[in-house]
Order: sequence, then C-alpha cells, then structure tokens
Amino acid sequence: MTHSSRKPTSRRIDHYRWLRSDGTPNFSDHIYRAPSELQLVVKREVKVISPSATIMKAVEEMSRSFRSLVVTTGNRPLGILHASNIVDYLGGGSLFNIVEKRYGLNLYSALEREVVETIMVRRLVQVPDTAKIVNVLEAMAVTGSGVVLVVNKEGGLEGIVTEHDIVVYLSGVVSTGLIVKDVMSAPVAVIDRKSSLKKAMEEMITQGFRRLPVVDGEVVVGMLTAVDIVRYFGSHEAFRRTITGNILEALSIPAEEIMSENLVTVREDEDLAKAVQEMLSKNVSSVLVTDEEGVLKGIVTERDVLYALSTSSRRL
Repeated sequence: MTHSSRKPTSRRIDHYRWLRSDGTPNFSDHIYRAPSELQLVVKREVKVISPSATIMKAVEEMSRSFRSLVVTTGNRPLGILHASNIVDYLGGGSLFNIVEKRYGLNLYSALEREVVETIMVRRLVQVPDTAKIVNVLEAMAVTGSGVVLVVNKEGGLEGIVTEHDIVVYLSGVVSTGLIVKDVMSAPVAVIDRKSSLKKAMEEMITQGFRRLPVVDGEVVVGMLTAVDIVRYFGSHEAFRRTITGNILEALSIPAEEIMSENLVTVREDEDLAKAVQEMLSKNVSSVLVTDEEGVLKGIVTERDVLYALSTSSRRL
C-alpha cells in the first residue's frame, strides 16, 4: 500500500536530554577544559532584514542558502526568521491561516503584502560578547535553540553562532568513540515521493523537523528540506506552477520535484567521526543511515552530533 507519510515515535534528541535533574547542562568535563574563546565560533557577518520587509524579500534572500535571517532595527535584534517559519506560513502550519483569511489564498499577495514582523520568532536566545563557547552551548541546551545571537552591552548585534559552527569547532578538539547507531534518530518520519508538497510541509511543522527523507517504497530517493521549500518560492518557480494565482496550485506538486537527489549516507556500524566528516565535507546538516539496499535505518543531524560531542566526548 502506498503511503503519503509515516509518523513513527521519534527518538530525536530534545533539549531536556541535555539537562540534569537540577536543570543544568550534562556536559562532559572535556567541554569545560577545551579552548573556549567565543571568537573561535562566532560569525561576525550576519544576514539581517527589516521587520517591515515583505515575505517576498525574505524568501528571495533566504533562497541564497540562508537558513535564518536576524530581524533588526538599526543594529538591535528584534526577532529571527527561520526557514521553518516560511514553511509554516506558506502551507505547513497555523500561520497559513493568514494566507487563507487575509489574502484569499492568493500567492502573490501573501508574499508581497505581508511583512516579516508578522511571522518572525520574537523569543531571542542571546549571550554577551564576553561569553565563552560553553555559555553558548548552555544556552542551546537550556532553550533547545540552534541559533544564538551575540550582543554587546548596549544590546547591539555583534554576531551569531549556530549548531553548525559548534559542531565544526568541537569535532576538531574532542571525539566520542561512538558509532553511528549510538547517536542516530530512528525510526525516521518520511514522505512518499508522490505526496504533495503541502503534505510534506504539514509533516515538517507537525513533527518539528527541518528535513524529510523522500522514499519510493522502502528506498530513500531524496531529501526535502525547509530551505528547498523556501528556494521554490524565492526563485519564483512557485509562480510558474499556478494558473489562477491560488497558492494551493503551487503546493500540489509532488515532493520529488523540488527534493535534492544528492544524498549523503553512512552505515549504522560506522564511526560517528565519519558521519561528521561527511557532513562537514559535503556542507550538509544531516546524513542518512541506510543499509546496502538503500533502505533507511535512521538519520544523524547536527543536533544529534552536538549532543554526542558535548556529553560523551574525550579530548583528541
């Protein structure tokens, strides 16, 4: 029987797994002993956008492979816009009610007339520019956020640190001795290649994932990410898929039409270090765990790796 999606009980790491019973992070001692200057991980050039900018401008900017935009007035951060917020707004979640009720499902109006401030995340996770790397890790662990802003004493934006930045750094100073199976999340929520884009977007928001493996039967044939969906709209390809301008026409295409077919895979018995190396060398945020026949066994994300490096590590 053909399935549109599967909703297994996920083993995905949530931020409570990082915490002891007293609410403090359960980090390895080696994390506290590693060099901890913030400049080792912070990005000083931050992609920002005005709260009054249109959603269209945001998706055009994000389609250039930015997963998040910091929303600022002057140099003061007001919010952050993630690719997942765009997915929510354009069909995946409750924000789609705005498109339905305010714009009558008109794709152009929903993009050109609504502003970033409406859908941005207002709860910011910040550390002062005097903080150490471990303080950033603590902020990520306690809040579950994968993005931490660095601000000066006046509240001005000085930089940004992401999960990816921390993984790059920690993978060079600590190791875990773990294999892929110890860290991977399984079973994995997937979407059938013929399922509609809207179905995939709804699955992402409902499950809280930024990516969905795309399958043909039991075999993985691609990966659909929130950034792929943003790029579909930001490149204006979505407009070419509508006749009447109704966004539901653009959302009716099968998931396989915008998925990436360049899969990065590992085996479950391989060393976790290989999975990390594959992530970094291929510049991807996850690797799929498959068997010899291409059947999906699990997934390893940057969050999974960050958790492993932070809690089960030893110095290199």
